[in-house]
Amino acid sequence: MKNKKQGDRVMEEPVNIMMEQLREIWIGMIEIAPQFAIAIGVLILTWVVSRLGQFVLRRALSRARMRPSLKTLLGNLLGLGVWIAGFMLAAVILFPNLTPASMIAGLGLGSIAIGFAFKDIFENFLAGLIILFRKEMRIGDHIEVEDEEGVVDHITIRETHIRQTDGQLVIIPNAIILKNPLTIRTDLAQRRTTIICGVAYGEDVDESREVIRKAVESCDTVITDGRPVQIFAQAFNSSSIDFEVTWWTGSKPVDIRTSRDQVVAAVKRALDDAGIEIPFPYRTLTFKEPLSVDGLRAGDADERKDGDDRSGHGSDGEKRAGDSGEQRSG
Repeated sequence: MKNKKQGDRVMEEPVNIMMEQLREIWIGMIEIAPQFAIAIGVLILTWVVSRLGQFVLRRALSRARMRPSLKTLLGNLLGLGVWIAGFMLAAVILFPNLTPASMIAGLGLGSIAIGFAFKDIFENFLAGLIILFRKEMRIGDHIEVEDEEGVVDHITIRETHIRQTDGQLVIIPNAIILKNPLTIRTDLAQRRTTIICGVAYGEDVDESREVIRKAVESCDTVITDGRPVQIFAQAFNSSSIDFEVTWWTGSKPVDIRTSRDQVVAAVKRALDDAGIEIPFPYRTLTFKEPLSVDGLRAGDADERKDGDDRSGHGSDGEKRAGDSGEQRSG
């Protein structure tokens, strides 16, 4: 009996301990229930303030000349700031021993560790902020960076989407765009382009220049309003005098190609109509030793004589064969 009673006590002790702990947890939950309810209310109020703040900010920025991506970013940053403040306030209410100073210190240490762990992500994030606040590069601009060229399709907080002329999509991290030279080909609505045109040495330079000028100015893709067509005699080439022909047209790549096509065709047609030669390369052959022209002629004569002799022998044979045939028939 005594052993049985001791066994019951051994079984009752863990149960009593567990029940005591559950009772303490329940009492603790009842004690912090008001604080928990207030913290939940603070979070709900944070959600309301965040949504209301984003709505007001969107209405305020609706008439501003800002990129849609930048407007969305500012709204997200406002919401993030409100939520951080709301979480800190709820944590202080729920845990009275936790002070805002200790939370800020903890966030500072945590941010350093996170910064080292996610260096590239934060670098692209900050680069995205700078790019979004820039006014030079816009959606729809044709740019070139790091041998990648295309139209800016979308700008996010971390990366920029570039649509190439063949339809392929290139995603470039914002840090690369920020740290490397960036060429914006459509920054202006007009862009200058150049071709090289050559005429023969026997042609008049001034006349050729005027013919080329009139041909270029006749193209409808060439902008002549305040943008003069410039033609300069550039160099003495191997078989031509080269002109540098420069004019202004649209800044898009398709505008450049279309205008060059028209200008090349118009210049070729105008030079042909004016009788001005567009030369092709001439080639001069130089021999180390002089050639014997007389020897070549004597050799040609010997070949012709040999051919005549062979032809004469053939005629005599045909004659003898004909005589024999006549005798046999007689």
